[in-house]
This record gives sequence, C-alpha cells and structure tokens, in this order.
Amino acid sequence: MSFETRLKEGEFCIPKCNECKKIVWPPSDFCNNCFGKVSLEKGDFEGKIIEFSSKDEKFFGIIEFENTIRIMANILKIPKIGETVKISKCGIDNENYFFQVS
Repeated sequence: MSFETRLKEGEFCIPKCNECKKIVWPPSDFCNNCFGKVSLEKGDFEGKIIEFSSKDEKFFGIIEFENTIRIMANILKIPKIGETVKISKCGIDNENYFFQVS
C-alpha cells in the first residue's frame, strides 16, 4: 500500500528503506540512497514545532518528525517553538496533502 493510499485513509506513515533503514522523504517506493524497497511504518509519531505563524487567529507551522521529515500543518493550540505535537488529522483534499497537529 502506498503512502498516498494510507494518507487518503487518514493514516500518517513514515516510509523507511528495508535495506539501509534510511527514512525516505519525499515518499517513494524505492530508497534514494541504496535503491532498496521501502515499507511504511505505522505509529503515533511525535514531532516538534520548528516555526509557526498565524492568520485570522489560526496557527500553522513547520513540524519535524524523526529529525528528517518536515511538513506544513495546521496547529490546533497556541504553539511554542520546540513543543512536541502529534498528528491529529491528515489526508488528501483536492489533490493536496493536509496535516493537523495538536
């Protein structure tokens, strides 16, 4: 099952190479380091807020997972740089990825 298929189902997975164990980002079926096959790891991953901004009293920012993956996400509470968050909702809307953290 692909990263996008899982994301459409509301599940965030981290793609990792079966051979060299490197996280593969952006997601791909094959490792960009050793060309090994990639599998998707499920989990309740914690990320940290790298930076954020607000507009109309809504917060959004860059969240880093596994010291490698950075995503743009809506933030449901008043954020602080370095704060630990988890993905509370994710998916694909109008062919665009979306992520929400709390």
